[in-house]
Amino acid sequence: MPTDAARPVLRREIAGASVAALAKEHGTPLYVYDAEMIRRRCRDLAAWDTVRFAQKACSNIAILDLVRREGVMVDAVSTGEIHRALAAGYTPHAAAGSAAAAGLPPVHPIVYTADIFDRDALDAVAKLGIHCNCGSADMLEQLAERVPGASVTLRVNPGFGHGHSQKTNTGGEGSKHGIWHADIPEVLRRAEWAGLSVTGLHMHIGSGTDLAHLAEVAGALEQVAREIGRSLTTISAGGGLPVPYKPGEVHADLSGYFTLWDATRKKLEDVFGHRIRLEIEPGRYLTAESGYVVTEVRAVKKQGGRKYVLVDAGFNTLARPVLYGSYHPMSLCPADGHARPEPDEVAVGGPLCESGDIFTQTDGGFVATRSLPAAQVGDLLVIEIAGAYGFVMASNYNSKPLPAEVLVDGGTPRLVRARQTPDDLIRGERV
Repeated sequence: MPTDAARPVLRREIAGASVAALAKEHGTPLYVYDAEMIRRRCRDLAAWDTVRFAQKACSNIAILDLVRREGVMVDAVSTGEIHRALAAGYTPHAAAGSAAAAGLPPVHPIVYTADIFDRDALDAVAKLGIHCNCGSADMLEQLAERVPGASVTLRVNPGFGHGHSQKTNTGGEGSKHGIWHADIPEVLRRAEWAGLSVTGLHMHIGSGTDLAHLAEVAGALEQVAREIGRSLTTISAGGGLPVPYKPGEVHADLSGYFTLWDATRKKLEDVFGHRIRLEIEPGRYLTAESGYVVTEVRAVKKQGGRKYVLVDAGFNTLARPVLYGSYHPMSLCPADGHARPEPDEVAVGGPLCESGDIFTQTDGGFVATRSLPAAQVGDLLVIEIAGAYGFVMASNYNSKPLPAEVLVDGGTPRLVRARQTPDDLIRGERV
């Protein structure tokens, strides 16, 4: 991934499709995804026995169907995500044959991962027989009442965490996620008493982790795995693979990442005397770089010494900047088709009735600026690397309809979600 200095600040195409034509046909703001980029990222992880997409990153069923066709399994964190996975062609149960031939335990196409069962989710996993990754001991007993003899995965909090933001740190005392590592002996007793078999172990400490932190996680997982014993057939390294958003950032060392976890797997195979399936659970890594928000410039104005470019997308469209102070590269598609070589130092904001509706802000809500070609009303601004935690976190705040989504494959765009209408906004409401 090039730094911003090497990125095109003028953009006329996304994956071979005209930005202007996309906006004209589908309106703005608009989410656009590059199918080939998603395939490339899926294939980057081919060394792993199982790649399991954390669909909360980007859950359009066309995206889920695309990764399914690449052999990627799926994680679901809600009844709605289970429904999405089924609609995209996933089955609740593993297909027999291929795993056994490789000497590996069967792979679960869908895994439900959570710290609780709400009542709908418990009904769904019991009815469909979906494997569960349990983040609390209470889940084990609730599952055993409905599915006696089930096999389960334990999500364990190793007592430490890491993330690009404290809000994405999923380990340590400050995190609600997972079963506390010191409680494992008691949890195993409760699982045995409930008649459950612990066959999987999962650890994930946060988003954006590096190899030093991952080595700690691998060591912690090995220790817990030894406590669980020979019933264990699958270990999951979780997700958190970083994606380069800012200038100078780089992709994760995928070879080093796999080597580290493969060594842990081999140690456990030696101890247990049988094969262990090694899973990875990426979310943003598979889809972030594929996604773009196309938005129209609607005003350009000065506030004292600062210049603002205001567009028709807001934090209702892309929430990461207001939530985390996240940085997204930006480029301009001029309406007149002419190059605008002279840059402007501008803040980019949206239409919402909130001072925090700024795409160029730092953590803490401080307004920053970006060097962009001089923008005019009617130009299209493209917010890049927006394919993870983008549309899925969009809202109807200020009664703004959700945008359309388009998937571009081989230069051909396809509408995969229609734009909401005003009638959609109030459907289900009553006076």
